[in-house]
Amino acid sequence: LGYKCKEENTSFDPLIIESKKAATVVLMLNSPEEEILAKACEAIYKFALKGEENKTTLLELGAVEPLTKLLTHEDKIVRRNATMIFGILASNNDVKKLLRELDVMNSVIAQLAPEEEVVIHEFASLCLANMSAEYTSKVQIFEHGGLEPLIRLLSSPDPDVKKNSMECIYNLVQDFQCRAKLQELNAIPPILDLLKSEYPVIQLLALKTLGVITNDKESRIMLRDNQGLDHLIKILETKELNDLHIEALAVIANCLEDMDTVVQIQQTGGLKKLLSFAENSTIPDIQKNAAKAITKAAYDPENRKLFHEQEVEKCLVALLGSENDGTKIAASQAISAMCENSGSKDFFNNQGIPQLIQLLKSDNEEVWEAAALALAHLTTCNPANANAAAEADGIDPLINVLSSKRDGAIANAATVLTNMAMQEPLRLNIQNHDIMHAIISPLRSANTVVQSKAALAVTATACDVEARTELRNSGGLEPLVELLRSKNDEVRKHASWAVMVCAGDELTANELCRLGALDILEEVNVSGTRKNKFSEAAYNKLLNNNLSLKYSQTGYLSSSNIINDGFYDYGRINPGTKLLPLKELCLQEPSDLRAVLLINSKSYVSPPSSMEDKSDVGYGRSISSSSSLRRSSKEKNNAGFGSPIEDKSEPASGRNTVLSKSATKEKGWRKSKGKKEEEKVKEEEEVMVVPKFVGEGSSEKEWCPPSDPDFSMYVYEVTKSILPITNIKEQIEDLAKYVAEKMGGKIPKEKLPDFSWELHISELKFQLKSNVIPIGHVKKGIFYHRALLFKALADRIGIGCSLVRGEYGRAWNEVMLQNDSRKGVIGGLPAPEMYVIDLMFHPGGLMKLRSREADLYRFL
Repeated sequence: LGYKCKEENTSFDPLIIESKKAATVVLMLNSPEEEILAKACEAIYKFALKGEENKTTLLELGAVEPLTKLLTHEDKIVRRNATMIFGILASNNDVKKLLRELDVMNSVIAQLAPEEEVVIHEFASLCLANMSAEYTSKVQIFEHGGLEPLIRLLSSPDPDVKKNSMECIYNLVQDFQCRAKLQELNAIPPILDLLKSEYPVIQLLALKTLGVITNDKESRIMLRDNQGLDHLIKILETKELNDLHIEALAVIANCLEDMDTVVQIQQTGGLKKLLSFAENSTIPDIQKNAAKAITKAAYDPENRKLFHEQEVEKCLVALLGSENDGTKIAASQAISAMCENSGSKDFFNNQGIPQLIQLLKSDNEEVWEAAALALAHLTTCNPANANAAAEADGIDPLINVLSSKRDGAIANAATVLTNMAMQEPLRLNIQNHDIMHAIISPLRSANTVVQSKAALAVTATACDVEARTELRNSGGLEPLVELLRSKNDEVRKHASWAVMVCAGDELTANELCRLGALDILEEVNVSGTRKNKFSEAAYNKLLNNNLSLKYSQTGYLSSSNIINDGFYDYGRINPGTKLLPLKELCLQEPSDLRAVLLINSKSYVSPPSSMEDKSDVGYGRSISSSSSLRRSSKEKNNAGFGSPIEDKSEPASGRNTVLSKSATKEKGWRKSKGKKEEEKVKEEEEVMVVPKFVGEGSSEKEWCPPSDPDFSMYVYEVTKSILPITNIKEQIEDLAKYVAEKMGGKIPKEKLPDFSWELHISELKFQLKSNVIPIGHVKKGIFYHRALLFKALADRIGIGCSLVRGEYGRAWNEVMLQNDSRKGVIGGLPAPEMYVIDLMFHPGGLMKLRSREADLYRFL
């Protein structure tokens, strides 16, 4: 039997496997067979379409990494199916993250090549659209050159490809680098073509993209050059496209920022259409966007002029009456922008301001803010509009807005009130509405703009004593003083200005000083970067109400600085050094420090019976009457400066008393005035001259400064003998001689070193047990004693003179006198000139100041 050998067959018969497990199919992605890969991808695509849970399952099974390798597979079907899967999977955030890590962007972008199938274009662009929602992916798409093929696909015949590509581009152009690249690639024409699409979603994406890229001027120019405005106007004119009107208006709003665009749209009649469309539309968002378009364009002066010619104001006033708050806000903002045009500002006087006032009564505080902003612009430098706001009963709602929770609303309302307060009748009306109490909360705000505007409002409204008193009593000075410490220049400037205004009356100025305003301003003015003209002016204004500190710091008191009771000369102090209060100085033991000279005429010593004045009141009141010639509007409050007590017992403080008779060391004066007056002086009671507490029977003890009966007598004498003289020069000369007599008489220059004034001062300090010496006790005085006494007496009888401190114990008085020998340039009046008064060497002598330093050196 024979055997026949058959040929061996090694091929594997086809095996059909049906798998119901996703994990099994994922394993098949590693197969080398193209058919298996294609079928596995197709199955995974269908699985992923079913929902987000399946996408997460595929991620957990590790399907993403093998799928990324299939994007570059040689087989077109495998590559297509893999691309389709990624188009679906890329909507999952975790998948996006993994894809970024695997750096597959270049492979996906490669699928956008022209030779690829439309379906690959569709899903590759879908993948990129999903990925581009995140910034990191945007960067990767841009860096791998994905923008150019996406723009090319905008001309694809497939609407899904167009939609996905447009969506991806919209996400990419949120970044300025992509917008710049888009201009280079001339992307605007294909985007404009999409406005003609029959698919609203594509049109909407195109409009949104144009709304972003037209924020750049170059893109706006390209849009205008490609007749893009015509496309946009046609959309607005087509009622069937009303779902696109809002986005179209947003693009037009950007384009209207360019003057050339406004001119073009105005020449084609598009501007009138736009305004009519905005006014007549019933859709709030359309009206709002139209108002926003006007706002953007109105920032350009030429655009405002064109808008005014087109009567845009009527449209905006109509929009103020909308029921939609967003439209009201947008219209108010547009009015604010149009206010830069004077014609528009005048138009809103009768139409617009009343409506804006009504908006301040809205329940929406954002509406308050926008309406108050418009009113702020309307009333700035425009008294007529400020009056119109008041006539529309705007003061009360404006003050109510000051309690808003929105900082912008508060700042704007404060600005309007400031503008209105520039007119006195309106200011009085505002004050009657309790503005001083309402402004306190804004002063305490943490917002610097609110702080600044509130301080400015105080400046405008606290212009009279009643308003300042109300502010002081309401506790408004404390937050105002705190604003002086602000690190914001504008806040510090306006707070300083407000303090300067508030320091206009003595009580408020004293309260400001008590709160530390003077110390803060001094610190501010030392800094070269923090000080300003207002801080310096405020500091000087407060110093004018604290002349003791002013003279110690500056060494100068002008003729308008009237020395009153309680003034004391401590001597020169350096900036930043605190001047101790008089009470503390009085209670200190005597030392080798310079004596403190005190001015105090408060006394109840009665004048001699033979004197012409028979008034039964004390010298304090008589003197007040005479000094009112200079201080009728600035009368000092003498509370705290008690009258001396005619009591020889030891004061409550336990300090020894020192008795001084006014006749002591008065021989020179008696010789000049006669025996009769000497007898009158001897009749005076012994008076306590050391500080003392009064009211010992009560629970509170009031401290009194040392009394000075001698100085009281000086004031009485000069009031009786020198005040009646009609010639000012004679008054000055007689007063200078009087002062010299009281201070030791004429001292020849060569005998000045022998004038033992230092020993005399030391004796007084020992007798008084204090460094504080009332000026009337000084009978041997040199330059600075005499100059101070001259100034104090001159102020009581209305002689205007300054007090200037020099070096080495020098001080002098300067007066302005008219020289009859030569004429001035105005009206032929004598020209006033400055003179220095000699109180030492030739009392009563006057020296004309030409070269200050040289003349004073020779004179003193």
